[in-house]
Amino acid sequence: MNNLQEYEIKVKMCEIGKRVYGRGMVAANDGNFSVKISDTEILCTPTGISKGFMTPEMICKVDLEGNILEATAPYSPSSEVKMHLRIYQLREDVKSVVHAHPMYATAFAICGKPLDKQIMPESTIFLGNVPVAGYGMPSTVEIPDAVEPFLDTHDAVLLANHGALAWGPDIEAAYHKMEGLEFYAQLLYLTESMGGAKELPQNEVDRLVELRRGMNLPGRHPKL
Repeated sequence: MNNLQEYEIKVKMCEIGKRVYGRGMVAANDGNFSVKISDTEILCTPTGISKGFMTPEMICKVDLEGNILEATAPYSPSSEVKMHLRIYQLREDVKSVVHAHPMYATAFAICGKPLDKQIMPESTIFLGNVPVAGYGMPSTVEIPDAVEPFLDTHDAVLLANHGALAWGPDIEAAYHKMEGLEFYAQLLYLTESMGGAKELPQNEVDRLVELRRGMNLPGRHPKL
C-alpha cells in the first residue's frame, strides 16, 4: 500500500469518527477502531482523543502484536487495541474493527441481554443475533478472551457492562454493523416497552437465512 492510499484510509477513519460521535455512539474520548492495511500493519485510533475531532496525523500504526510502528507525538494507540488484534489474528477475512458505546446496545450489554429476537428481515439477514461476551477489564486481554468464542459465528458482539464491538471487510462495513446493531437494540427496547415484539416464525427465519446464503455476503452468521 502506498502513502497516498494509507492517507486516504486515515481520512476515512476520521470520517467514521465523526459519524460515530455525531450519532451519539460515544461520549467524550470513548470508542476506538482500526483498519488492517497489510499482513503486519494496523492503523488504529489514538487514545484520549474524541473520535469526532480526529485528524489523519493522529492515527497510529501498530503490528499484530501491538508494537508501535508509527505514532506522531503526543498521540499513542488506543489501549484497547488488544481486542482488535485478537480478531485480526483469528479472522483473516476481517480488515476493520469498530468499538463504540451506542446507548441502547450498551444498555442491553449492561443488563446482560443479547439481541436475539427475530423481529425484522434486515436484522435477521445481516446480524442474526448479537450475543453478550463476558465482562473483561478494559485494556487487558480479558476482553479479547471473552470475545474469541464468538469469532467463528458472528461479526458483532455486545461487551458486558461496556459497549459493543463489530468487524468486517472494511471500515464502512464494520461501522454499518455497529449502526445496524444499535438500530436493532432500539427496536427491541421499544417493542418490549409496547408489550413485546411479535417475532418472525421459524419458517420465515429459515427463508431469510437461505436468502442470505444466496446473497454471498461476506463475514460470518450464526445461521440460527
